[in-house]
Amino acid sequence: MNIFLPEGRLAYTPENIQNIEFLKRTDKQAPPKAIMEARAVLCDAGHNLHVDLNGLKGIIPREECILNDTPSNKEIAVISRVNKPVMFIPTEYITLEDGERAVLLSRKKAQQFVRESYIDLLENGEIIEATVTRIESFGAFCDIGAGISALLPIDNISVSRIPHPGARFSNGDKIKAIVKSRDEYGRIVLSHKELLGTWEENAALFSPSETVPGIVRSVEEYGIFIELTPNLAGLAEFENGVSNGQHASVYIKSINPNKMKIKLVIVDCFASDYPPTAPKYFIESGKITHWVYSPLNCDKKIETFF
Repeated sequence: MNIFLPEGRLAYTPENIQNIEFLKRTDKQAPPKAIMEARAVLCDAGHNLHVDLNGLKGIIPREECILNDTPSNKEIAVISRVNKPVMFIPTEYITLEDGERAVLLSRKKAQQFVRESYIDLLENGEIIEATVTRIESFGAFCDIGAGISALLPIDNISVSRIPHPGARFSNGDKIKAIVKSRDEYGRIVLSHKELLGTWEENAALFSPSETVPGIVRSVEEYGIFIELTPNLAGLAEFENGVSNGQHASVYIKSINPNKMKIKLVIVDCFASDYPPTAPKYFIESGKITHWVYSPLNCDKKIETFF
């Protein structure tokens, strides 16, 4: 279990709490703003979540499960939490009909506290931690605190274009992300590619005459684009039999920063199910207001303003 310490915006610590004797006190009211995390083990017929508290029963009533929801997705949102960790605030100690002691919990109050003390204070360009919770064709939904979601659109994941966010992430991945904007409902939209390095930073990882691994991302009549890193691709001459998604070994013929081009020669292409590699972050903390991907003397300028 984890505890949220309310002093400051980034007070959440992943310290493991072994002793939960304070939850077994006879006081009616639980400690205020003590945000904890534990695994949901059951969603009963009334759509109340039951939480494992190391032998003490915890119950999140249906109306206390979600901060913001609509009738059409509330039940699914509650059911989907089973066998996953949830954050909550203990609110009241009760005695059940069979005499068993239990504690009522509120995930909704935990989310409200995290929203007001942290998420609502985030500014565009701030780098935060997030957990990938759901992957769709258009992007990845990420938990940015207490189960509150933000969308990372597919175009913001990397400079190199990918067919699906699953090519980069898996559910449960811990990642860094940037606050890109807020939509009309106040929901945060994230970006990720700016943390993966500029063209020059990625190109510096390679040298001409090396043979390196890559992934085929686009097959065109004029050539084949091969991803060397999530933010760097090179172009090889067209070859028959090569298809998107194949892995390749490629020879680096030349690197030209002024034109932002890397010329490649395909040595071999093959199908494989290698899992996505963990992102290499060139920036891991702080705040970004302006990011320029392209080299200084390049005619083409690729940049992001926050």
